[in-house]
Amino acid sequence: MSTNGRCTRLLTGVVAAFVGSNAAAFDAVTLADYSGAELFERFCGSCHGVAARGDGPVAGTLNTTVPDLTTIAGRYGEFPALLIRDVIDGRGIDMRAHGTRTMPVWGYEFWVDEGGDVAAQRAVHEAIDKLVEYLRELQRADDTGRAAQVR
Repeated sequence: MSTNGRCTRLLTGVVAAFVGSNAAAFDAVTLADYSGAELFERFCGSCHGVAARGDGPVAGTLNTTVPDLTTIAGRYGEFPALLIRDVIDGRGIDMRAHGTRTMPVWGYEFWVDEGGDVAAQRAVHEAIDKLVEYLRELQRADDTGRAAQVR
């Protein structure tokens, strides 16, 4: 065997060993890998801001005012977890009755990103549950000083 052939084999072996030993570094990230805070920061923060006050870097470019998500409980008298879940998911909202939707339909986006199957649907539900719980934790006292009910 020529020196060139040995070098090629050696290089191939080194690359294979490197890739094999570092495969974990290339694993795809799934929704299950994120906490509620991380999901919020990654998918919601650009519009709603890192503190969820509606002041994200993209908010000023939108035609719709981005809501302060820390006052949901104060606006409703309690935290409406099912409503918030439906709004985040977005797939069940009747657009004919409510006009256009500015916020992405995260239920569909997450479902497609996770593979678009039954397992993906479970992952979507779990991710949205994490987001809802995170938003529940962010609730603050309303403007009248009355503590917003969080549970």
